[in-house]
Amino acid sequence: MRAAPPSHRALVRQTYAQAATVSQQRPATACGLVSCQQSGLGCGDPTALADLQAGEFVLDLGSGPGFDCLVAAHSVGRSGRVIGIDLTPEMVSLAHHNAAAAGVSTVLFLRGEIERLPLRDEAFDVIISNCVINLCPDKTGVLAEAYRVLRPGGRLAVSDIVALRPLPAAIVSDLAMYVGCVTGAASADDLSAALHEVGFASVRIAIREESRSLIGTWAPGRGLERFVATADIVARKP
Repeated sequence: MRAAPPSHRALVRQTYAQAATVSQQRPATACGLVSCQQSGLGCGDPTALADLQAGEFVLDLGSGPGFDCLVAAHSVGRSGRVIGIDLTPEMVSLAHHNAAAAGVSTVLFLRGEIERLPLRDEAFDVIISNCVINLCPDKTGVLAEAYRVLRPGGRLAVSDIVALRPLPAAIVSDLAMYVGCVTGAASADDLSAALHEVGFASVRIAIREESRSLIGTWAPGRGLERFVATADIVARKP
């Protein structure tokens, strides 16, 4: 899977830092600004996909303003724990604010890169992520880190954008489309291969065809729905 140039990563960092500030007045979604945030929707519902149980320890990769973590905290109850990792201190601060406002004390938000998690081995029962891995330069590295911090038998549940076919050059060169969760998307085949490469089993990637009508509204007239779609991605650590 191709890596994003350093300029892309810096743009993602800058854009989401700005989003956190804006979100003090208007809540942000977990997805990119050009696409998912304008629609008011994330890529999916990884907390439902994960089938969370009471007492489980959950990690959210790219937790943004913390909304999925708050849902997860409700599902795992007071005997469980939820940690969110995000790239920018602004998003981490916003997530802590949202958790405090919701009266949820079983969540913790940390700043970090999900390719290099600041967490010990085999610490979590479940890892979730909502439309974030597509933004990462090293997707195999992200999945390897997820595998490292999952306990044996642990589950990965991801909602993300996947590529259906190669994108036109005009879209690939548009930095807004990268930040908007489009041009960084890997194919389902590439993601499946990476998951198996790092050790995951029971891999399942299901394209959500109904997502394509929404994706078509992200940049009207550019036909994005022909090239990318939302997918539910699940796997298990043996």
